[in-house]
Amino acid sequence: MPYELFVGWRYLYSRRRSSAVWITLLICALVCAGGVALFFGTSHKAFAAIMMLVGMLGSVACALLIIFSTFTAISVMGVSIGVSILIWVLSVTSGFQDEFRNKELGVNAHILILKYGLDFSEYRKVMRTTEAMPGVKAAAPFVFNEMMISRGQRLSGVLVKGVDPKRVGRVLDLPKHISKPQRIKEGELPRLLRPSEDAAGRSLGAPPGIVLGQDLADKLDVKVGETVRLISPLSGLDVAGWSAAGEIPRSRDLQVTGIFFSGFNEYDRRLVYVHLREAQAFMDQGDVVTGVDLKIRDVFAAKLLARDVVKALGGSPFRTIDWSELNHNLFTALSIQKLFLRIIIGFIVVVAAFNVLAALTVLVFRKTREISILKSMGMSSAGVARIFMSTG
Repeated sequence: MPYELFVGWRYLYSRRRSSAVWITLLICALVCAGGVALFFGTSHKAFAAIMMLVGMLGSVACALLIIFSTFTAISVMGVSIGVSILIWVLSVTSGFQDEFRNKELGVNAHILILKYGLDFSEYRKVMRTTEAMPGVKAAAPFVFNEMMISRGQRLSGVLVKGVDPKRVGRVLDLPKHISKPQRIKEGELPRLLRPSEDAAGRSLGAPPGIVLGQDLADKLDVKVGETVRLISPLSGLDVAGWSAAGEIPRSRDLQVTGIFFSGFNEYDRRLVYVHLREAQAFMDQGDVVTGVDLKIRDVFAAKLLARDVVKALGGSPFRTIDWSELNHNLFTALSIQKLFLRIIIGFIVVVAAFNVLAALTVLVFRKTREISILKSMGMSSAGVARIFMSTG
């Protein structure tokens, strides 16, 4: 070992024989062990995690005080705590961002294919074309309209999404979000999103089904099996003359067959799902859809794949929207927040580094006599500097 490292180590090393530190170490180890036992043996996970954290930090601090000098232990703990806080903050923000993205992608598709105008009738050909593209997992049509929903005297504005129950589970996580009557599988969605008539126009003898968000169901005070009324306030509007002689707003009674909970208040309070044919018949649109949902294999390649989809469809009048554009402002805000948190919390590490420099400066002033002795024995100034560099 070079002599500079040996001398630097002797400045750091200070084995303590104090019984108080050893007793404190034993207590912290017992607290940590108790936290582990509570974590795996009881349901009090949060309290057990706090016990483990306190016990581990106390054990590490005592171990450092036993082996090293006081200023060395404080310096090591300062840098360790600063770096740990930086890692924890970045982990929490990254985890929140990932969780938000996963939830958002569970409610919305990765890519939306839309068409300028109201004549999107060739959606089946669009689905066949896109599903044959590499990177695309599944496609499903949808109809989107803004309506009103009521039950008794309770009324709320909603966004009605008509979907194909046989396909929607391939592009959205709707089956996983169904909370009432129970969790269902993808193949059970047709039982909830049932139409009033079959494909041949024959009545099925039951009201059509509708799936509501949890917050909307609470607002309307409605449960599974009860009936709600869907109202289209624009269906009787005379746009040409603004006359009062037009039709009254169209309405339809539907039976609540399921309630979903996505974790987003905006969706749980405003979004409802019905069968695709039911939405088309309600708006008297014919076999026309609003767009096509796509699910892809790599969500981070959505922007590039969206451009390829438009090219494959021949360009205009088709256009695409990827998942990052749907919540562009929110994702941008999260990224900026993460950047500034990284910068601000990084200053803790800088402060801890300055503590190390301050401790080394004090050590140099305290060791003036020792430095003089070493230099009188022939040590160069560079050798003295290397001692304190190795100490640092």
